[in-house]
Amino acid sequence: MPELRRVPVNGVELNVALAGSGPAVLLLHGFPHTWEVWTDVMAGLSGRHRVIAPDLRGFGASGRAASGYDAAGLAEDAAALLAALGVSSAAVVGIDAGTAPAFLLALHRPGLVRRLVVMESLLGRLPGAEDFLADGPPWWFGFHSAAPGLAETVLEGHEDAYVDWFLNAGTLGDGVRPALRDAFVRAYTGREALRCAFSYYRALPESAAQIERAVATTRLTVPTMVLGARPVGAALERQLRPFTDDLTGHVIEDCGHIIPLHRPRALLTLLRPFLAGEDARAE
Repeated sequence: MPELRRVPVNGVELNVALAGSGPAVLLLHGFPHTWEVWTDVMAGLSGRHRVIAPDLRGFGASGRAASGYDAAGLAEDAAALLAALGVSSAAVVGIDAGTAPAFLLALHRPGLVRRLVVMESLLGRLPGAEDFLADGPPWWFGFHSAAPGLAETVLEGHEDAYVDWFLNAGTLGDGVRPALRDAFVRAYTGREALRCAFSYYRALPESAAQIERAVATTRLTVPTMVLGARPVGAALERQLRPFTDDLTGHVIEDCGHIIPLHRPRALLTLLRPFLAGEDARAE
């Protein structure tokens, strides 16, 4: 089992899972997940890497913050976490809500981020995702970001059914192990837990503006791998390609949105050699 540690960063305490030793790998989860979405990946990487998997601010067992859920704020949390742990450089892996902060961290701090892996998300309003968005964004984006308190009021008392919907959809109906399912349900139960989770969605316009400003003046120079599944597919790769110097893209077949839980072996098959290239250069 990973070691769990409380680490204060930027005015909030993050709950952080730590495992292994070697070159650092920072894993940033999405919704409705916690660090435990990476359970199988951590086990597969910890033999060669120091794996660091926080609950994002407001999520899981991390502190409930009033603000700071925009992509740049979450990226600063990640940088502060690495500094607090004495890590001078790391590979950074993000999925869903963790993708935008992972991207901004790599874009602005290439000396800190050696390699970047992002998956199953979109980066704001950048071109390349027009086909995916042809019928509009996913329905829950509007629901979560509607009038403050509305989604919380509707869902309070029904969190288990709501989380189950995402877990089943994100694994193409296969679902996740009962212990993980129960952990995710606990993490998103209660009005305050829901408020924090939905604050990420309510910050999406600000995050999109941050991303647009960033790519207008800066290229992504670190080696980057983009992974897609269903439903995002290659849309994120198309968004990144115009301003990324070293980009590799893969779409994992027969895989739902929650890649680390639905197809962890396929994910590790791609992650290990990508990170091994990093290790070879470091030796």
